[in-house]
Amino acid sequence: MKDLKVIHSYLETQAAACFKVLYDRYVGKIYAKCISMLKDEAMAQDATQEIFTKVFLNLSRFKEQSRFSTWVYSITYNYCIDYLRRKKKQKDLFSDELEQAPDLAEEEVSDKIIFEIELDQLERVLQEIPDSDRMVLLMKYQDRMSIKEIADIIGKTESAVKMKIKRAKAKAQQTREALFPQPIM
Repeated sequence: MKDLKVIHSYLETQAAACFKVLYDRYVGKIYAKCISMLKDEAMAQDATQEIFTKVFLNLSRFKEQSRFSTWVYSITYNYCIDYLRRKKKQKDLFSDELEQAPDLAEEEVSDKIIFEIELDQLERVLQEIPDSDRMVLLMKYQDRMSIKEIADIIGKTESAVKMKIKRAKAKAQQTREALFPQPIM
């Protein structure tokens, strides 16, 4: 049964079995996303339950303007980011940082940079870059989300998301070079 059919059935009948179908379908994905963002199993388990509570309470607000999975991902992403904001007491995790960032408009940072980083190095680099940069890179390359989907989730324009990804790739490249300098031959 497709997600929309299950949702409509649940909203009409309030049958717990319908919500259980959605829960079973998405619990693993939500937990995996929480663990990748929060880096703590206990917090990820708590977050997963709280996210499903939000989904349950707001299911009637799902307007079918995107796929249900994108809507659930958006709730998950926003929950985790809010948690990280509170944890780190950052004022604006998703600021465009136009004043502080170097002008990369003329320089194209290739996807090749990300793909060439070895796995152990990539894990270390991702830990070192800011949370917002790590999240957009994970959405783009791990979750294979489109620019539009990312924009919908973080509430930015597609142009802002493209620039954010470009800057995140540049920061990843700079961080890799700082952490793992290439030996001189």
